[in-house]
Amino acid sequence: MLDLVFCGTPLFAVPTLEKLVSAGFRVKLVVTQPDRPSGRGMELAASPVKRTALALDLAVTQPEKIKNNDEFRGQLESIAPEAIIVVGYGRIIPQWMIDLPPLGNLNLHASLLPKYRGAAPIQWAIAMGETISGVSTMRIDAGLDTGNILMQSDERIAPEDTAMTLAPRLAQGGAELMICTLAGLKNGTITPQPQDNAKATLAPILKREDGLIDFSRTAVDIWNRLRGFQPWPGAFTHFRGKMLQLHAATPAPEVAVVAAAHFTIENERLLLGLAHGTALEIHELQMEGKKRMSARDFVNGYRPQSEEELGST
Repeated sequence: MLDLVFCGTPLFAVPTLEKLVSAGFRVKLVVTQPDRPSGRGMELAASPVKRTALALDLAVTQPEKIKNNDEFRGQLESIAPEAIIVVGYGRIIPQWMIDLPPLGNLNLHASLLPKYRGAAPIQWAIAMGETISGVSTMRIDAGLDTGNILMQSDERIAPEDTAMTLAPRLAQGGAELMICTLAGLKNGTITPQPQDNAKATLAPILKREDGLIDFSRTAVDIWNRLRGFQPWPGAFTHFRGKMLQLHAATPAPEVAVVAAAHFTIENERLLLGLAHGTALEIHELQMEGKKRMSARDFVNGYRPQSEEELGST
């Protein structure tokens, strides 16, 4: 079996680390981000990968920087790994690391590259209305998710999927794919394929404003973004000067035209008008400073009027 170094931080990376160990690969070192303040008390918390590595009795290091870190470089050079596995590590891999192992730095990316390069591929794939996503293994180069593709596996995005339900399936499928990739590289059956840059799309890190409902978009557009941008930033607007967060909604294609940025109550259903006469049926929502509530409780408590416009603060 191969000697490996594993670089990863989030929960998405955990199945790959576990699978490598259970498959018999020698994970000589786990590299993860430093502990960060978390929770209400802002106490230092270990990353999911660190917690898993310690449970598996693996050596762990948490350098703050890696590009010009002589101690870290010496540590990796002394291990002389045959491959470095990178899954959601959160640092740009420097050239000296790229050049170190004979099989390269192998990255698991949660999209069918070259689509959705970047930090949030799962979220943006759903937000853009994709019905198929997947995972790719690639050999890291100096670009942003631009390296040669090694293997790919697709995964259906169901209408009820959110980023939170799709991510675990991609993580498990990606772990299997990484094992297959290592086996293929070891026995020489994989031919790396260059990416078609002309077909590339980007999946940048999410910002708070990505969740702000744009009433020039259709109901399906906003529904996709609501599903994709989970758990944050979701989909929100403003009502009576306060933030209003949507938690659950579905398109209502059978409904007659509803004025954009207005609520309509039809047969006890709460409808939110969007572009081109489309509407979302709201199931669960939350006013600023209040608990989540059903659409019925919202209607009974706030009695929204059809002439009230949403979106203004």
